[in-house]
Amino acid sequence: MHHNLRLGVALTVAVLSLTAQADIQQQLDALQPGATFELPSEILPPMAIRVPGVTVACRPETLIDGGGAGNAVVIEAEDVTLSGCRIRNWGTDLNQLNAGVFVKREARGATVENSDLQGTAFGIWLDAAPDATVRNNTICGDARVRPNDRGNGIHLFNTTGALIEGNDIRQTRDAIYIETANKNRIRNNTMADLRYGIHYMYSMDNLLEGNVTQGTRTGYALMQSKRLTVINNRSENDENYGILMNFITQSVLRGNVVSGVSQGQTAGVSVSGAEGKAVFIYNSLYNTFENNVFRDSGVGIHLTAGSEDNHVFRNAFINNQRQVKYVALRTQEWSKDGVGNFWSDYLGWDRNQDGIGDVPYEPNDNVDRLLWTYPEAKILMFSPAVDTLRWVQEAFPVVKAAGVKDSHPLMSPPKLLEPES
Repeated sequence: MHHNLRLGVALTVAVLSLTAQADIQQQLDALQPGATFELPSEILPPMAIRVPGVTVACRPETLIDGGGAGNAVVIEAEDVTLSGCRIRNWGTDLNQLNAGVFVKREARGATVENSDLQGTAFGIWLDAAPDATVRNNTICGDARVRPNDRGNGIHLFNTTGALIEGNDIRQTRDAIYIETANKNRIRNNTMADLRYGIHYMYSMDNLLEGNVTQGTRTGYALMQSKRLTVINNRSENDENYGILMNFITQSVLRGNVVSGVSQGQTAGVSVSGAEGKAVFIYNSLYNTFENNVFRDSGVGIHLTAGSEDNHVFRNAFINNQRQVKYVALRTQEWSKDGVGNFWSDYLGWDRNQDGIGDVPYEPNDNVDRLLWTYPEAKILMFSPAVDTLRWVQEAFPVVKAAGVKDSHPLMSPPKLLEPES
């Protein structure tokens, strides 16, 4: 008797759930283009928005429950707006691209705004949908899941013309991942407790402006991309790298502030080669670094693997344990039109009081290179033998290796410039 009662209740709940799902979906499908529809104040099942030009809004008590599988909301039509929704419990299969909101490629001009998403897999996936807007959302992953097993907060795949603005993203894998996506604007987002804050792959002509990363393993991972404009971003107390550049060309970094980058650990073990670098530049050429601040980190800037022919001027390198780490065959001049960079450890003078040091700044010498090659020799750092080596290379410049040279070092840090319009 009791068994039959429980079975009857379960069947009734299932029927009601299916009825609610069909009812909401029928109402969405029956909308006229351009209509506004407010979802009811209850727990709602997954849904698809298939009518162009509609606005679907949630009340404060509305909750869209993804049912633990697939996507919670799918946008399939042009110019759809989804606003003010709480979305939970979508699928966890990263291979199937499970997302809180999945925007299909035919959904040109879709907008997802003012919503709150919490889940393990992808938060918002833009699947080649052009001209999308994702703004003022809160996206949180699951801290109980290993970072590499979580989805990204916002994922752009082959997307052009997107505006990603004002979002707060935490505890996902990467906050914003941009893959083969050109001419997008990523602005004023706040990101914390992640693997990477911003992660570019194979993308061109993107704007990255006014974003903030905190406590990530890498603030901004810029990889295999061209013509990025990276201005007025901040990296605060990230681990390993503030800005990591790998095969980046013809890009501009201006007005960025990277501070407090420290060496991270994985399972209690220090990450090899990541001494806490404000900027790490690998095989990246023809870029401009202007008016940035790199401070209070293990290494101010590390260039390697052919990272030459970059313009570096009017930046401030302040209180880094090592200002520059550079090993290459050609000397790099880090000044432009008689203006170099500010170095907090510069010991030169300025007799004519023009704000430019009278002697060049050269951050690395042969002793530095010896210690990079043989790290165990660091115990001799302050020994008479090392002092003698430094004296010899200064007295006999013929033994001096190529490195970074700033012929016009600044005597005080430059003021941050306003971004160009």
